[in-house]
Parts: sequence; structure tokens; C-alpha cells
Amino acid sequence: MTGRRIMTSEEIRRAVIRISHEIVEKHAGTDDLVLVGIQRRGVPIAKRLAEAIEEHERVALPVGALDITFYRDDLSMLAQQPVVKGTDLPFDVTGTTVVLVDDVLYTGRTIRAAMDALMEYGRPQAIRLAVLVDRGHRELPIRADHVGKNVPTSREELVRVRIEEIDGEDAVDIDRGPVPESPLPLPAS
Repeated sequence: MTGRRIMTSEEIRRAVIRISHEIVEKHAGTDDLVLVGIQRRGVPIAKRLAEAIEEHERVALPVGALDITFYRDDLSMLAQQPVVKGTDLPFDVTGTTVVLVDDVLYTGRTIRAAMDALMEYGRPQAIRLAVLVDRGHRELPIRADHVGKNVPTSREELVRVRIEEIDGEDAVDIDRGPVPESPLPLPAS
């Protein structure tokens, strides 16, 4: 696969800072505001957003982690034993404004699953969405409130987000996916 870099480490850093300001501005402050990262890469991004908000607002927001494995609508197509990463919500979400945080917004199915999972823990006053990359191709009526970068892609392309805490570096690349094999010709009758 050959890829092209669409966000460098510095661009990711600036996007996180900008999104952190947008979140506070849209919420008109930080009261009853919590951040919940979707496992895996959404969690460190949520923590970075909280750090940026603490830096400019002098308020430490609660940050949680949400595992959506068993809420996915494609669970039956995953491996026999899906990898469960764990949910950690050390606060009550009832009455709060929850900002769900993820790395890439694509079809919207991950976010739908995240909202279903979140409702198991209470009834937030509002749910907002912050993503590092919005690549389009929605299959559900879901849109992000805060976006680091909008990137038009084809369905054949793969958006690869790498985060220092998980992958050892910060970067976002677009790779051309494997070319699907053409179906075998039907035998002549």
C-alpha cells in the first residue's frame, strides 16, 4: 500500500487545541461537561482534549472510556471472540453533556453503537461528537459537532490514525486499500 500523510503530529496537536476551544464555546463553559473516548484511539484523544481544556480554562474535566464491542451491528461478522477493551466511566452521565470522542467518523455506525452503550450508564442531557477526522460516506444520519479535519475519501481508501500513546507516533495517513479480487467468470453453458 502506498499512503499519503494528511495530518502531521503538529497538525494533530493544533486540531486538538482548536476542538478543545470549540467544545467549551459551544457548551458556554465547562459546567456538567464530560468527555468520553471511544476505545481505542478515542480515549487518548479525549484525554488530550481534557488537558487542553484544563490549560485554557483551569478546569479538570472528567474523562471516561467506552467500549462499544457488544453494541456493534456487525458483531456477528467479527472474530469468534471479539477483543473487549473495557468501559471506564468514573462518573454519572445523567444530566451531563457528554462529548463522545473518536478518531475517525465514517459510516456513523460506531457512533450509533457508542450512543447505545452510553445509555446503559444513564441519561445525558445532551450528547455531542468530536472527531479527529471526518471522511464522509455516512450510512446513518450522524454528524460531528467538532472536527479536526474533513477529508473527502473514496470507499476504497483507508484512513489510518496513529496516536503516540498506542502506536508510538502521531500521524494520519490515507492508504489505498487492497484492490478487490474480481469474481471468477461463470462457466459457459
